Amino acid sequence: MRRGLLSKFTRYVLASVAGTLGLSLYILADTYFIANGIGSDGLAALNLAIPVYGLIHGTGLMLGIGAATRYSIEKSGNCSGNGDQTFSAALRLGLPIGLLCFGVGLLLSEPLARLLGANEDTLTMTATYLRTILCFSPLFILNNILIAFIRNYGSPGVAMTGMLAGSLSNILLDYAFIFPFGMGMFGAAFATGLAPIISIAAMSPYFIKGRHGFHLRRGLGSPSLYTDICSLGVSALVTEVASGVVLVVFNLLLLSLSGNIAVAAYGVIANLSLVAGAIFVGIGQGVQPLISHYYGAGKATNVRRLVRYAVTLSLGLASLIFAVVLLFGGNISDQFNRDGDEAFRAIAINGLSIYFSGFFFAGINLLLSAYFSAIEEPRTGFLIAVLRGCVVIVPLAIALSAIWGITGIWLAFPIAEALVLAVGIAHVRGLKQLPRSVARGEYGIR
Repeated sequence: MRRGLLSKFTRYVLASVAGTLGLSLYILADTYFIANGIGSDGLAALNLAIPVYGLIHGTGLMLGIGAATRYSIEKSGNCSGNGDQTFSAALRLGLPIGLLCFGVGLLLSEPLARLLGANEDTLTMTATYLRTILCFSPLFILNNILIAFIRNYGSPGVAMTGMLAGSLSNILLDYAFIFPFGMGMFGAAFATGLAPIISIAAMSPYFIKGRHGFHLRRGLGSPSLYTDICSLGVSALVTEVASGVVLVVFNLLLLSLSGNIAVAAYGVIANLSLVAGAIFVGIGQGVQPLISHYYGAGKATNVRRLVRYAVTLSLGLASLIFAVVLLFGGNISDQFNRDGDEAFRAIAINGLSIYFSGFFFAGINLLLSAYFSAIEEPRTGFLIAVLRGCVVIVPLAIALSAIWGITGIWLAFPIAEALVLAVGIAHVRGLKQLPRSVARGEYGIR
């Protein structure tokens, strides 16, 4: 039984990590190609605009993960007839949000760029990137909903194929649009915007062949369904939004301390941390369908084993990532330093070595946030996401930067994650058993 469970864990998590890692790599590709094709001002502009992309991506994750979690619990409890309604509700929530973002992109991209900290050197590029990304918002959201449902229906490989297809095509288009075609910042953003279209196209045979068990249906459904979807997925949104808040605060602090060069160096750290964070997000998203399934079936022992597997894997990968940063931090920063700026290099190396120590704690926090949502404890998942996102790290960054300058900003991340982990562990210990709803058989389990 344990071997079979470990095999399922490996299959789901590997597919999910590959997908989320690929998704983050195209942001890193943006960083690399912009740094080498446009320069440090372009890199600073990208870093100012990334929080908005995080908001769009997080909204899609909230709707996709929230609705797919509800679907998975219902399916494991023999109540899968509600799956179409849940899927339809997620799409009905996503469409107006996507259209609202589209309107903001067309009409308010320049004021938004100023609000995020763009100055005369970065305003035009930041506004261009924002306008393009926001106009593709409906497709980003739709893609995330489809990926979450396909994964929870039992086809993690198909979800991975879609994510990787979008990511790899984005990397290739990034290079083509920035270098041979000379499209600058618009080219970088346009390549990213095309990624969800290519991802959906790559997954389309899955729907054409009728392998899916969820369909779009008429009827609005009950208001409680929409609330349930958002509550189960809100921790994913908060994680993304909180990352954006941290980016904005760090950018403003760094601008006040060392100007655009510090923001550009932080752009390297922030985007590399997106790649590292994507690995741990992938672990959480990969194990979530399994936890939800066994939770819905009332099999608490399997839920605990899955959590142990995930924690062990997270700590092992955190150790590997930190070792790579310590050994190759200088070489990594040089890849984004077209002009050979020594100040850029010094800030980036120092930041990488301090900042990435936080993933020993952040990896477990991301996993706990996904775990609590998967067992219908969204309030706890939300608490962890909010604490690690802005409630703890923002005051710490402001306070520590006043004492130690830029080094204090880097220290805020590992200290904040360690404090939040203590809160998360306390909540895990306080959860002595599965919530009573499953024990009573509310989802058809007897």
